[in-house]
Amino acid sequence: MAYELSENPEAARDTNGPGRHPHRLRLNKVPEITLYFWVIKVLCTTVGETAADLLNEKAGLGLTGVSVLMSALLAVVLVVQFRTTAYRAGVYWLAVALISVVGTLISDNLTDNMGVPLETTTTVFGIILAVVFVVWYRRERTLSIHSIDTTGRESFYWLAVLFTFALGTAAGDLVSERMNLGYWLSAVLFALAIAAVGIAHFALGPDAVWSFWIAYILTRPLGASIGDYLSQPTGDGGLGTVVTSVLFLAVVLFLAVILGLVVFLSVTRKDVIDREAVAGQAA
Repeated sequence: MAYELSENPEAARDTNGPGRHPHRLRLNKVPEITLYFWVIKVLCTTVGETAADLLNEKAGLGLTGVSVLMSALLAVVLVVQFRTTAYRAGVYWLAVALISVVGTLISDNLTDNMGVPLETTTTVFGIILAVVFVVWYRRERTLSIHSIDTTGRESFYWLAVLFTFALGTAAGDLVSERMNLGYWLSAVLFALAIAAVGIAHFALGPDAVWSFWIAYILTRPLGASIGDYLSQPTGDGGLGTVVTSVLFLAVVLFLAVILGLVVFLSVTRKDVIDREAVAGQAA
């Protein structure tokens, strides 16, 4: 599934006029949206959920300690990501995997440590994400991922990604736990919602930018529901934590698949955006 993500072709190329971006980068900093992108994204969301649960339960650091540790690791990786001058599959997807964990932990801290209802966290994260999109668009005149080529745009991009993960985690828990649908049924419902977005995009042709971001948000509760199904007791709608090694092996397996796909993409460069081709399509 590939998307042309520019509402305004001229804006996507240079939305702010000559000299507005003295630090404009030569190459895009994010991958092309292909089937590989969506597969790795869902795997990262699943790993984020299961890894957060595994670390919280077995690392002995508590939810707060794990949150601090993973946030520090994410900060280091994001520094590396921002310092690169072009898209690097390994760095990019490591950042996504870690931001998936941190997004989960943000939601879990608010719910478990502070007692904030899931209805509230879902609403608040939704509002924050909407604000990020509004400010991003007002500043750059585009939400296109084909133009993540300045530090400012990349900052908005990662901020949006963080809150899609936090929102997706809260929304997934709200549907599966508060509505008592269970994790497996929730995963099916979110998968159907993503399929509906894809069908609408190709059949009806709505704005590609919003098709992408809606699907991006929905992949988070999909992956979270799958991860919870693997790790939660059967009484809570999960598969059952028979032994911790089952959860650990699931994390290792998902990470191995992600690593294999990232290596494949690094070699083949199938997910590298061709800026000249994009500009030619926009012309």
